[in-house]
Parts: sequence; structure tokens; C-alpha cells
Amino acid sequence: MKQILLVEPDKKVAEIIKEFLERDGLASVQVAYSAQEAIHTADEFNPELVILELAIPKHNGFAFLHEFRSYADWSKVPVIVHSHLAKDEAAMSKSWKILGAVEYLYKPQTTLAKLKSTSFEVLGT
Repeated sequence: MKQILLVEPDKKVAEIIKEFLERDGLASVQVAYSAQEAIHTADEFNPELVILELAIPKHNGFAFLHEFRSYADWSKVPVIVHSHLAKDEAAMSKSWKILGAVEYLYKPQTTLAKLKSTSFEVLGT
């Protein structure tokens, strides 16, 4: 079973994504609602993939990516950005790509099926 960390501040959206990704029993999803909680959860959960909303409270997704990548154990963990920020808005910083995000999915144009297929493709499942 693959371990996925979902960093999503909207509890309802997080619940829907978690349920969808876990539906076929191939993944276990832990949810974090903030950057600080995500770091703590990653430390306990050892994710094989992170799905990240950039617009998270207190520290944004870029700050989370920077801190996440500063730990040797997580330097190679793939990250999929799944954000309501358009790629053009996020491209102003390009930090998401520099910090090792392997894919950028714009929420309004991404179905749950696309998120799931991309996630499992990245995981090699």
C-alpha cells in the first residue's frame, strides 16, 4: 500500500480526495491542513508521495516545499502540486519546480480521476 500525504486546507475537499484515492485499497492517505502539520505528519507517516495545495494557512506551499526538501529523508519524495492557483500565477516564483514538484495540476481543470491516475503514475503503480 502506497503512503500519500495530502496537504489541503479545505477539510471537505481533503475528505473527498482522501476517500477517492483510498477507494481501491492501493493507498493510505494522511491529511494535513497546514504546512506545520504537514511537516509533523510527514515525520510520523513517511510518505511516498505528497499532494500539495500551494495556498495553505500561515506558511504557503512554497515555504512548505523549501522546508520539506531541507530534510535528507524527503529530498527524493515526489510532490504533485494540486492547487487552485493557476500555473501562471505560481510560475512567477517557479519555486514549485525548483523544489522538486514533478507535476502541477490546476484544481478547476483537474478531475479526481486525473489526480488519482497522475498520483499512481508518479508512484509507479
